[in-house]
Amino acid sequence: MSTPTITIVGRLTRDPELRTTKNGKNVCSFTIAANNRRKNQQTGQWEDGTALFLNCTAWDSEYSQMAANVADTLHKGMQVIAQGQVHQGSYTDRQGAERTTFEMRVDSIGPDLSRYQANVFDPRGQQQRTGFVGSQQPQQQAAQPQQNATQGDPWAQQQGFQTFQQTNDFGGGGDELEF
Repeated sequence: MSTPTITIVGRLTRDPELRTTKNGKNVCSFTIAANNRRKNQQTGQWEDGTALFLNCTAWDSEYSQMAANVADTLHKGMQVIAQGQVHQGSYTDRQGAERTTFEMRVDSIGPDLSRYQANVFDPRGQQQRTGFVGSQQPQQQAAQPQQNATQGDPWAQQQGFQTFQQTNDFGGGGDELEF
């Protein structure tokens, strides 16, 4: 049986907690609270619906440093969008009752850009885009990171698009009608 993949939009209820397992892998734990606020048509007031509190984990892998990135970037109260697989577990509580738990193992996560602007930085030094998070003002960037962002990027250089137009990839040749 495969585990379902879901997307959740909500606020972090605590700062993400980064730890290292006995095997040396980094994992970041946090909780997302999703709530469906609705405006009551009779009173005109906003009312909170039933909240879902979902425990989440983000893991580092050989391909990404997601756990470390989450711990360094996100904080309590921040509105996020996360996608991952939901796993169900169970345990027996102190009173002997069986309890069911749900945890999302996060595949992707980021700040909700309907509420924030973000600085996006590739820690490998490959790309950097300007912007800001929340009410922070954008900072002036040194010329060096901007130069690194365009090195090896054919789209950042004038001849990149012209080279693309001359190929047959994606309709760039003369055998197809133009839009």
